[in-house]
Amino acid sequence: MEAVLGIDVGGTSIKAGLFTTEGELLEERKIPTPALVNDEAYAQVIEGLGRILAAHDASAEDVVACGLDIPGPVADDGTVGLLANIELDPDGFVGALTAAFPHATVAFVNDANAAALGEMWAGVARGVSSYVLIALGTGVGAGIIVNGKLIAGAFGAGGELGHITVNRKEELVCGCGRRGCLEQYASAQGIVRLYLEECEKRGVKPVEVEHATDTLSVFRALAGGDECAKIAVHQMCDYLALAMSQVSCIVDPEMFLIGGGVAGAFATFAPELRKRFAEYALKPCRDARIEAASLGNQAAMYGCAYEALRLREANAAKA
Repeated sequence: MEAVLGIDVGGTSIKAGLFTTEGELLEERKIPTPALVNDEAYAQVIEGLGRILAAHDASAEDVVACGLDIPGPVADDGTVGLLANIELDPDGFVGALTAAFPHATVAFVNDANAAALGEMWAGVARGVSSYVLIALGTGVGAGIIVNGKLIAGAFGAGGELGHITVNRKEELVCGCGRRGCLEQYASAQGIVRLYLEECEKRGVKPVEVEHATDTLSVFRALAGGDECAKIAVHQMCDYLALAMSQVSCIVDPEMFLIGGGVAGAFATFAPELRKRFAEYALKPCRDARIEAASLGNQAAMYGCAYEALRLREANAAKA
């Protein structure tokens, strides 16, 4: 069989999927790993991948494509930028994978971009040529697909939707060093902050919030009629819709997909988000659909596998 591997690289473990070339997920496993910076760590991952292959009567020789997604910028030429949240030696890891899987094309892709590609390959965006996936999680990222092509950008910053300025009067500094970024309002941390600030402003006791990204408690409060939660979610939708309307003026997507952890509450805030987008968007862009992403936390794993497969096909066409 021709096998494709998708490796979702996290801080303490990787999530690895074995796929057919048609996009069928045969198996998914987590492989605990230390920092991916030396031969011992690489060997641990490769051993884990070998066990997945063996469980399906496949070998290293059968792997034709191997994709990795990482939480950091990856430029058009495959160059990996700053990796703030993981310890990874990209060149060393790719070298180890190339040696272990001699027939495989190896590709790196940013995690949000990978999620967008995953939805194209096996999710709700199948058959859609131009769309934007917005991942609302600890931060805000996006994957932009135009005419079937991923827009990574010259420096890997294509899709950094979380750092579109939506509030020039903001005094708090974003993690990027600027102010008023979408991420400060539409991320999980941003939603919780907006809620707690509104409670403090009104002098009311907030519901118990377990941690800085506990949006579940905020949305539960909203369902219970909490006025401060209502205002926080309204602000989130307002800023998010504003950013989406600006993106529409540039790439005019057919569809926006909302993914990430916050998307678990999509049904709750979708009507407000759609309403605000219709108010802000340029008239020709207002018909863009706004839907929930369908692959959940597997999307990036699907997408990086697909990108490696697409790169293999592109290389074959050039040969």
